[in-house]
Amino acid sequence: MSVARQVVVEADGGSRGNPGPAGYGAVVIDPATGEPLAEAAEYIGVATNNVAEYRGLIAGLEAAKALFPDAGDALRVHVRMDSKLVVEQMSGRWKIKHPDMKPLAARAAAILPPSSVTYEWIPRAQNKHADRLANEAMDAGRDGRQWEASASTAALDAPARGTVNTPPPVQGPPGDQAAGAAKARAALAAARGAAAPEGLFPLPEAAVPEAAAPETAAVPEAAGSGPEAAGAPQTGWGAAPDLGAPATLVLLRHGETALTPEKRFSGSGGTDPELSATGRGQAERAAEHVAALGTVQDIVSSPLRRCRETAAAVAARLGLDVRIDEGLRETDFGAWEGLTFTEVRERYGDDLTAWLASPDTAPTGGGESFAEVTERVAAARDRIVARYAGRTVLLVTHVTPIKTLVRLALGAPPESLFRMELSAASISTVAYYGDGNASVRLLNDTSHLR
Repeated sequence: MSVARQVVVEADGGSRGNPGPAGYGAVVIDPATGEPLAEAAEYIGVATNNVAEYRGLIAGLEAAKALFPDAGDALRVHVRMDSKLVVEQMSGRWKIKHPDMKPLAARAAAILPPSSVTYEWIPRAQNKHADRLANEAMDAGRDGRQWEASASTAALDAPARGTVNTPPPVQGPPGDQAAGAAKARAALAAARGAAAPEGLFPLPEAAVPEAAAPETAAVPEAAGSGPEAAGAPQTGWGAAPDLGAPATLVLLRHGETALTPEKRFSGSGGTDPELSATGRGQAERAAEHVAALGTVQDIVSSPLRRCRETAAAVAARLGLDVRIDEGLRETDFGAWEGLTFTEVRERYGDDLTAWLASPDTAPTGGGESFAEVTERVAAARDRIVARYAGRTVLLVTHVTPIKTLVRLALGAPPESLFRMELSAASISTVAYYGDGNASVRLLNDTSHLR
């Protein structure tokens, strides 16, 4: 009779270039003691991050099976990886579309019976042992040799372990702390016995910059009216139920067009420009960054060409389809399309002043007011949050929709839009919980472009 055995496999893979020189690492751990039982690492030549991660998984599963060849169906393996892509695909929750991934996933699935293996996403900080092994393998490849177990220091660099729990896989986007946040709020409320004071950081009076960039000068609907006023969620530090995983919207602004560096009004009523060479490069770097995060499960884009091209670059990396939502398009700037802010001031000075003063005023020539944009974007937000509850979605859109989503999430007044910078191909993130509350987690991240 086979003796039941349980082990934990931690695996990782990396590529210095994606694709570039790549390697993987895997460690088999005794869950009772936290001690490593076996290590595996290999330099695999030029490959992508995802290929290297799958290779790490395969090596870890094979090492676990080799340790207990007589266990048979009694062997239970709990895989922990910081690749959301691999975890979700191997768990059967994400479809495998990329041709390079399909044979690797099939190979991994054939090593042990599917019922013997469970998967869990963990933050990269908790996967240091396997990450170190993968980097040792890439370092060895750089030096023209293969990784050797006798020279490895990964176990020494890894944090000390106690026993390793093997919980069921976490559902929802990685990094979500909804349950913990709810418990923390309850504990804080009990400890303090009162709600936190409001208005700690009052905003000063509106101040419109002299030369506001057209795509950054967004003045949505006035606070206290419109879509954000109805059914507003309760806020503060009071106790809250465990709301589960939020819908997490990763907001990617499209890459540059020929109009972007000249700061010309470029909305949905103009020429619908394509990405420039610079913009295409930005889209590729954004795609690489999103793929490395391993969290995005769906992609939704504005219908405008510059967004569709940016979304296509990410979709090609992730093997996902792109859904179009008309509500994510940029403002129609009417007769101002293609003009700089200075040119509009010279030609339509009175109209520009009225537009900056009121979100209900439309640009010259029958454009779209920011009150109308806010209503449209809020409706798109509600559709997307309902459709993708508990999932992480990439929204590829424009300056005004992104700033509007951030402003509404913060409950900030219209003038706050003039105090946000939003660069081409930048990434922002907002999470939406089941009680209607929202959490702004990131704004204007351009680290992937540097």
